[in-house]
Amino acid sequence: MKYIFLIPLLPLVGFLFNFTIGVRVLGRRGHGHDDHGGGHGEHATPSPLVGLVACGTVALAFLVSVYAALEAHAAPDHTIVETLWTWLPGGAAQTSSGLLPFSVDWAYQVDPLSSVMILVVTFVGLLIHVYSVGYMGHDPGYARYMAYLNLFMFAMLTLVLGANYAVLFVGWEGVGLCSYLLIGFWFAKQSASDAGMKAFIVNRIGDAGFLLGIFLIFVTFGSLDFRTIVDAIGARHMPVEHAWTGTLTLIGILLFVGACGKSAQLPLYVWLPDAMEGPTPVSALIHAATMVTAGVYMVARSSAIYAHAPKAMLVVAVVGALTAIFAASIGLVQNDIKRVLAYSTVSQLGYMFLACGVGAFAAGIFHLMTHAFFKALLFLGSGSVIHGMSGEQDMRKMGGLKDKMPVTHLTMFVGCLAIAGVPFLSGFFSKDEILWSAYKIGDYGRWVWGIGLVTAGMTAFYMFRLFYMTFHGSFRGTEEQAHHVHESPRTMTVPLLVLAGGSVLAGYLGIPAVTGLPNLFEHFLHPVLEPAHHALAGVFEAPVPGPGVEWGLMGASVLVGLAGIVVGRHFYKSRPEIPEGLATSLAGPHRLLLNKYWVDELYGAIFVRGVALGGGGALHTMDRLVVDGGDGDVRPGLGVNGVAWATRDMVAKLSDFFDRWFVDGAVNLTAFILDNFSYLFRAVQNGLVQHYAWAMLLGVLFMIAASRWIPL
Repeated sequence: MKYIFLIPLLPLVGFLFNFTIGVRVLGRRGHGHDDHGGGHGEHATPSPLVGLVACGTVALAFLVSVYAALEAHAAPDHTIVETLWTWLPGGAAQTSSGLLPFSVDWAYQVDPLSSVMILVVTFVGLLIHVYSVGYMGHDPGYARYMAYLNLFMFAMLTLVLGANYAVLFVGWEGVGLCSYLLIGFWFAKQSASDAGMKAFIVNRIGDAGFLLGIFLIFVTFGSLDFRTIVDAIGARHMPVEHAWTGTLTLIGILLFVGACGKSAQLPLYVWLPDAMEGPTPVSALIHAATMVTAGVYMVARSSAIYAHAPKAMLVVAVVGALTAIFAASIGLVQNDIKRVLAYSTVSQLGYMFLACGVGAFAAGIFHLMTHAFFKALLFLGSGSVIHGMSGEQDMRKMGGLKDKMPVTHLTMFVGCLAIAGVPFLSGFFSKDEILWSAYKIGDYGRWVWGIGLVTAGMTAFYMFRLFYMTFHGSFRGTEEQAHHVHESPRTMTVPLLVLAGGSVLAGYLGIPAVTGLPNLFEHFLHPVLEPAHHALAGVFEAPVPGPGVEWGLMGASVLVGLAGIVVGRHFYKSRPEIPEGLATSLAGPHRLLLNKYWVDELYGAIFVRGVALGGGGALHTMDRLVVDGGDGDVRPGLGVNGVAWATRDMVAKLSDFFDRWFVDGAVNLTAFILDNFSYLFRAVQNGLVQHYAWAMLLGVLFMIAASRWIPL
């Protein structure tokens, strides 16, 4: 019995309902644009059916996902593949093995890796949908918004369930489209519209590399099916490529280009901070468990390829480590509560890629799961704060909110502890696993471990900077804001409490093996990652340090995290004048970080005004003066207009001269001769007999005279 298709289909049904009946019949017309659930326009209560359908379809998808995950786990090879139809029945295509039939099935696959993803996506997505009912319920575009959320869920579930790279790519492009729609949801606001366009364009850059990687996969293996590719690598006994020029290395790098765009890594990270222009639940959905983690999932899904291409893994690790510390440094001084979390997301994604780059694919997916809980919690918590502050996002205008928003205060405290890596919370387990995995491989692993350790301290600092600036000290907003500050409704606080529970408990699925307890999460993913682990045994040959070293590294990461928390508390609760003094005394570095290294300005100068506008101007000039060849009147040239000018002003004039003086001249001359000779001919044949007799006499006389000179 086929049922896996129901997982993505159910949210699609919710989208179709809300985008038609919901928007046209049940929803309100108009477009509001504030970020605290109070859009402009009418204040009529929207139909509860909109939220019920949107949340209900995702809830059903979650239940089917649980059933599918259990069924897959009980299957002999822990995998269920459901083929619906032959999607692309192509003809013969040239591959490295010769001509092979090109055929792609529309198929879904549930295995341990996709099980983790569908459970995280549907569960966290459901909580965000429920939260959105309270957060966006008074926005005039509420039905349209809920429809977009459902469409996003359909695309993301298609991505993680696809049994081949082609179906994955459909979902990949689908979440890109939905991010454009959701980030630019309040499209009447120019900044939101621009942010949506920026996300769409930057992702297209990465997708170009991803497509090339997919094409090269087919040329190399003759298939796009995940299991077929893994089997082919094993059957061919493909060697590990230690050179930069290998085919698998090139495939890995091209795939990672796509991951850099979708998962916001250097240098394609610039779209994600601007995505804060969308409603806060959208930020939670995009930044927590769904779109931005798609690149990490894709790299883990391609683990067998990367395990045979250590140079590509090196690229992944270095880019991930540099992104982690780069984004964390920017987050140290940002004042917009959502932007701090945005740069935190970029940094944490760097952590996940760091793990994949050192061969710890299970650790990367483990951090993806724990991050989904605490980052969704932090974003939804920030949305609760913004809701209570009537749309205010500047932390410098907050403070002292812990008594007025106790549930939000408590849950965000849990989220901050988790992301800071405090022991016994989920972030501690996943971060420690990544850092240990990097250190134990030796070589470049020690360098990225050092970067990861410093990043952990910076993360703890900026998260507790956010926490203390928001909830402690005196209130720094306006009197009107102080009067309206309130705790959010239960539709918003209940998801916060559930996510807080996940932020505490999710980490216990991956307890480090050094404790003597089994790492359940790594064991669960082993069937999918086993081919990669087998190949990696010959890649990283450094001796694994003993358990004492692992305990020591664990202690070091905890101390660094606690140091960040203590410094953050000291700076922003006990002595708030210290950061102000540092900002003045270190004005240059502070300005550099506050302005995000001017990367957006640099990209704007080089790619927008330089390549797009400046290059477009140069291309326009070339088109006008070279291709077109001038304007045809003042600057005739050799292009289209030049040919037109030559045709009009030279060839046409010569043709006119020839036509007038030769063609028309000959015609007119003939007409003139015939016209004038006609008078003579008419005089000869006028019908008078005497004239004919006279002509005959003249003729006879002429013949007599002529005979005297011309002998007959």
